Amino acid sequence: MMNVNELIPHEKVVENKKNILKDNLKYRDKSIIISSIIICRKSNVIIDGHHRFTALKELNFNKIPVTKINYSSEKIRVCDDNSILKEDVIDNAKKGKLYEPKSTKHSIKCNLSKEWVPVTLISSLFELRLD
Repeated sequence: MMNVNELIPHEKVVENKKNILKDNLKYRDKSIIISSIIICRKSNVIIDGHHRFTALKELNFNKIPVTKINYSSEKIRVCDDNSILKEDVIDNAKKGKLYEPKSTKHSIKCNLSKEWVPVTLISSLFELRLD
């Protein structure tokens, strides 16, 4: 779990998608199950989970679940055609220059199949209390 104010987004969000997620989250009884936000372990830049991050932040969650990754690993790529560099993602995020929603499509190379799969598959499920 990390403080939301320590996390740095690199993409804008689709407002409608974020609002739908936010509405679904706020009408739960006592807890919700949610996938962790994937972040770069060195910079705290969000790699995957911008809509979840924004919805939880707007719902006043102070701490949210994260999965930290070695973003410099060759087994992680930003998009299929490598048109965006990881260094640019980090630098732009730190400067507050956000990419358009869904500009990046991070993937990770599966050790077993040797195929590229969405990075979100390595996130963990967490239960958040709505106290």
